[in-house]
Amino acid sequence: MNTQRVALGLPAVPAAVVPSASTQPRPAGTSSGLPDQFGRVASDMRLSLTDKCNLRCTYCMPEDGLEWLKKDKLLNAAEIVRLVGLGVNKLGVRELRLTGGEPLVRADLVEIIAALRRNHPELPISLTTNGVGLAKKAQALADAGLTRLNVSMDTLHHDAFLQLTRRPFLDQVLAGIEAAAAAGLHPIKVNAVLLRGINDRHGAELLAWCLERGYELRFIEQMPLDADHGWTREGMITAAEIRELLSSDFELAPDPRSRDGAPAERFEVRRPGSAELLGTVGIIASVTEPFCSDCRRTRITAEGKVMSCLFSRTEGDLLPLLRAGSAQSDDDAVVSRWQDAMWAKPKAHGMGHPGLGDADFVQPERSMSAIGG
Repeated sequence: MNTQRVALGLPAVPAAVVPSASTQPRPAGTSSGLPDQFGRVASDMRLSLTDKCNLRCTYCMPEDGLEWLKKDKLLNAAEIVRLVGLGVNKLGVRELRLTGGEPLVRADLVEIIAALRRNHPELPISLTTNGVGLAKKAQALADAGLTRLNVSMDTLHHDAFLQLTRRPFLDQVLAGIEAAAAAGLHPIKVNAVLLRGINDRHGAELLAWCLERGYELRFIEQMPLDADHGWTREGMITAAEIRELLSSDFELAPDPRSRDGAPAERFEVRRPGSAELLGTVGIIASVTEPFCSDCRRTRITAEGKVMSCLFSRTEGDLLPLLRAGSAQSDDDAVVSRWQDAMWAKPKAHGMGHPGLGDADFVQPERSMSAIGG
């Protein structure tokens, strides 16, 4: 892996990316922000609005059989607004991404975004969506104050889309992306997972499509967060393979801009032998080139639980405290529990070292749809 990275002018990936583990409780003096015991400080808040989704992507959800959370178990609009306020005003949150499940299925999504924008005029607010239904809501989302969005779309081929998502909705997704662009929701980022034998040969085509339209493509290594627990380290397509697949049509060079804690490593894209910059592409290599040492994310699930890491097997429950009242003392209790949950963040991949697929890795019970990306 490091040989291929050096050939691209990239730094080698160290064998260990974070310090050794510790189980010490949060010191009494750590009363500000969302630090963890390894020196990382979370400032990027990912907030799930629902566990429901209208697709059944094979790398995320089972074909059927999932039981959705009941409405009274979900964070309501007022609780969402309150949590974001505590994050921004008391804990140093500087970016917010609304996720799911599929956040577009929440009937009050536009109202939630409008309330957040009123309270936080300068806060970047993004949305991760599968794009189904986006065409009808893109303008309202923009008018409410949404900054930008990420749309998950793994292929431009209807048959592969159906095989991956188990739903025939590709045309709706394409229409949604077009509507979002027309509404001024820029930049639009497209997220794609390549699966072997299904859409792995579609990567270069998808990149060309995004570059032509000014969208920013992000390839994401498949992670062990599928509800069927069918993921294997050997079966996934790695970042190195993605770069190789793209090389048939493009030349990639490291983007000189700072990564600044972003999960995606960016590359400048050119045609072979050409100096013309076509745009950039990102690769999120959580498995083979982990970036745990600079992770700045804090996740809140749709039922108000803090997930300090996608692969955490412990959670801090904020919902009982949110529903206990609204006095200053209650806010302080929510903040303290949130801080405690983040202080206990594992050093990498939910355990004492990076290594998805290692013998000691235990896949969390939650699938991605139940966590929120």
